[in-house]
Amino acid sequence: MRILLLASAFNSLSQRLHAELRDRRHQVEFQLAGDDEELSAAVSRFRPDVLLAPMLRTAIPQQVWSELTCLIVHPGPPGDRGPSSLDRAIQDGRTEWGVTVLQAEAELDAGPVWAAEPCLLPERGKSDLYRNEVSDAAVAAALLAVERLASGAYAPQPQHGPGWRETVRTRPFLRQEGRRIDWAGDSTEAVLRRLRAADSQPGVLDEMCGGEWYLHGGHREPLLRGRAGELLATRAGAVCRATSDGAVWIPELRRRRTPGGPATFRLPAVTALGSLLPPLPEAPAPLMPGEGEQPGWSDIRYREDGPVGLLHFAFPGGAMSTDHCRRLLAAYRFALGRPTSVLVLGGGRDFFSNGIHLNVIEAAPDPAAESWANITAMDDLVAEVLTTTDRLVVSALGGNAAAGGMMLALAADEVWCRSGSVLNPHYRLMGLYGSEYWTYTLPRRVGTAEAGRLTGRALPVSAAAAERIGLVDRVLDCGPAEFGANAAHLAGLLAASPGAQHRIAAKKAAREADERAKPLAAYREEELAVMRRQFFTPESPYHALRSAFVRKSPVPAGLFART
Repeated sequence: MRILLLASAFNSLSQRLHAELRDRRHQVEFQLAGDDEELSAAVSRFRPDVLLAPMLRTAIPQQVWSELTCLIVHPGPPGDRGPSSLDRAIQDGRTEWGVTVLQAEAELDAGPVWAAEPCLLPERGKSDLYRNEVSDAAVAAALLAVERLASGAYAPQPQHGPGWRETVRTRPFLRQEGRRIDWAGDSTEAVLRRLRAADSQPGVLDEMCGGEWYLHGGHREPLLRGRAGELLATRAGAVCRATSDGAVWIPELRRRRTPGGPATFRLPAVTALGSLLPPLPEAPAPLMPGEGEQPGWSDIRYREDGPVGLLHFAFPGGAMSTDHCRRLLAAYRFALGRPTSVLVLGGGRDFFSNGIHLNVIEAAPDPAAESWANITAMDDLVAEVLTTTDRLVVSALGGNAAAGGMMLALAADEVWCRSGSVLNPHYRLMGLYGSEYWTYTLPRRVGTAEAGRLTGRALPVSAAAAERIGLVDRVLDCGPAEFGANAAHLAGLLAASPGAQHRIAAKKAAREADERAKPLAAYREEELAVMRRQFFTPESPYHALRSAFVRKSPVPAGLFART
């Protein structure tokens, strides 16, 4: 079929559907929502069989849905209506939810249902759930709806009449008044639900250190206590704040925008507060907690299961600042000092990595210098993985990976990913050539021609397609909650396999041969020579593209023609 994807942003779900529909040999074109004339022109030009809308902030105009079947992916079960469906479900503490694909009509979310799929809502942030359990359900429902439409034999179920058994609930937009935290009155559980329901957008508006901030993300703290609302400590860029009966870690903040002022963006909490932050103790969590310890939240954690070491990391949005890279490198070197034969890098359920931290770079006094510091710290980490020759290294991608984060994964001996992962092995959309030794690792995996296609076309790749072209070695067909345990089990089998020690020896010989043919330092020098020009040239498209991305503003017209 000819499918026009319409979305307010080319977000994770839009990318996944784009990739999976292409895998099924549908002709797919993406259209950004917001301009009705552009949409009408796209419909006239592409002549789609169906319009599929995975994520919309605006309504489809009547002139389009009255002439073309338009399917809306709604993140709620049948009968649920309203723009804050998932937010309310999380804030209300729902543990089961669903996704409905319905046909666009005059009344929002009230059209006939083409497909629906249930999903669980574990205690996770909205963005994590959206990219995982909700995304799995949305893709299953959307693919089924497309299949039913293509058959011509399926009649969608109207949301009224004798055949309709679901309760219809229309709930209004969840505004900040409904998200507000009462630090003295709300329990830790209630605070966490509010933080999780707004972790990516819009955040929870609050007062802190004499200013107004949006709080993004929240994790329970098991030990620290204080006066409700008081800041207690810092850890890995996050701040710990006391609740009425406990405390929570808040990883990121976003300053409230002033009237007429520039758009603001999320930053690590300590970075955002800067000089406003009062003196607080740093409360580091042990990298490798001992038995019985309750260290609470940490963005980097190491554990062992027999001959397998598991180095887990989870950075908000998958972005890795200079500090993230350096701390992860130190943790990786710690892991190399442990007596294991297989080291698993990642294994979490959400983002693996998206490369350098564009928000931190944008906020830096000298963005070019911070870009350089960040990319060199990334390169140092990737080099350490590439030169590990005394054990096998596995990158385990439970979620998405992009740009330098994808190249970090490729530095390992094997790359495993969950079936719902979306991979973007390219840099072009940020106006960058890229580093992280990609000119060595990517062609080595997929061949020179395919590497050129991946980096040039700059399209998302599904897990299945990635396995087919050799970008990844194994796809684990499981839910997000099971991925970590499944990856650890497979790593144990790899460590116990008869050929493991032979592979380690062969790996060392192959690395030495590659080094003689062309040293890793030469790849790095060539890549960074281009990156330096892109970072330190003021008119480089990278700076405008980065600013537009971070501030969620339109990309200046004609900019991509110069990348």
